[in-house]
Amino acid sequence: MTESSGTRQAGVRRNREALLAAAAAVFVEQGVQAPIRDIAGRAGVGLGTVYRHFPNRAELVTAVYRHQIEECVELAAALGREPIAPAEALARWIDAFVEFLVTKHGLGVALQSEDPSLLALHTLMLDKLVPACASLIAAGVAADEIDPGVTAYTLMRAVGNLCILGPGYERAHARDMVARLLAGCRRVR
Repeated sequence: MTESSGTRQAGVRRNREALLAAAAAVFVEQGVQAPIRDIAGRAGVGLGTVYRHFPNRAELVTAVYRHQIEECVELAAALGREPIAPAEALARWIDAFVEFLVTKHGLGVALQSEDPSLLALHTLMLDKLVPACASLIAAGVAADEIDPGVTAYTLMRAVGNLCILGPGYERAHARDMVARLLAGCRRVR
């Protein structure tokens, strides 16, 4: 590989990372149906660059959420290694999961589309995030901090339902209700 092709590949990677970060931020503000030009502007690139990396909106949405799902999975592993109580590790991970959920304006509609790449995203979320959450719950159960009747899928589904925002029910309300839910998952002694 020549130096110029290495430099070019580094630029391509930087553009892709900038686009993913910009898209994530714009999706938080405007939802997944935000204009592509807003994402390009935030990333400091032209529309052609966006479409070179992501030929359609579904591919961009999928790439952003795949990246964020991987971050949640990595966080669960990192928290599992930290010298903190397992219940605290689970609470921190659930906080990150809440943030992941409440910033996904319009994702539900996108996931209901017929685009196969978006349909696979829901499955990816379950395949990756449920085991990540389950590992933290298992550690909490083993430490006698979490009730053994708590399952990852049920907890995540309950958290997901509590994170459906609307008029009069904002992010702070969702966080408060999730904290109450987690308190109920604690082992009663």
